[in-house]
Amino acid sequence: MERTTVMRILVVEDDPTLAEFVAKGLREAGYVVDVAPDGRVGLDRASSEPPDLAVIDIMLPALDGLSLIEAVRRRGQTFPVLILSAKQSVDDRVRGLDGGGDDYLTKPFAFAELLARVQALIRRATSAAEPTELRVGDLVIDLLSRRVTRAGQPIDLRPREFALLEYLARHAGRVVSKTMILSRVWSYAFDPRTNVVDVLVCRLREKIDRPFEPKLLQTRRGMGYVLSADSPTS
Repeated sequence: MERTTVMRILVVEDDPTLAEFVAKGLREAGYVVDVAPDGRVGLDRASSEPPDLAVIDIMLPALDGLSLIEAVRRRGQTFPVLILSAKQSVDDRVRGLDGGGDDYLTKPFAFAELLARVQALIRRATSAAEPTELRVGDLVIDLLSRRVTRAGQPIDLRPREFALLEYLARHAGRVVSKTMILSRVWSYAFDPRTNVVDVLVCRLREKIDRPFEPKLLQTRRGMGYVLSADSPTS
């Protein structure tokens, strides 16, 4: 079955600078990210709202990373885990993978490598179900290359614009509210009265609709927005 929401990633990292660096990059790549500052909070978050993937540091306060992973696996949770660690020996990597991790990345690392590993783990975990392309009318979204075309013409989108378009396309034909967009595309609490969604929708509409017919991105006053190839009802 096709997933209907943007992929959620849990980052468990006690270094606030590194955690923000990783979270910011993943959000810009279109993921919804939740950050936990220690292993105990990470375990609670994984239990209350299981992620599609977790990035877990080994050296954590309250509950270390390996113990966190083992606890998650004992509970029967099978989401992929990318381990982060300053430990680079073969024994440390083996211990991490034997403990339930799916991949191991040593610090320091380039974000591009972390993102590539995250994407590979998600593809592996969802290979039977994950679509590689979304279509709404003549709008085509390539999820692997993150390219968008309409009527064969390429459309250049910023990361946040792409994330919004992907979310709307996964809910094509259904109205999504501003609150839903805020929680899924931004992944943290905004005042629902803010106009940040309106601004982003306006930018997206300019790129995917203004030069084309029919208009795909429609406003449902008092309800939200819908991406549909069907003409809006009166």
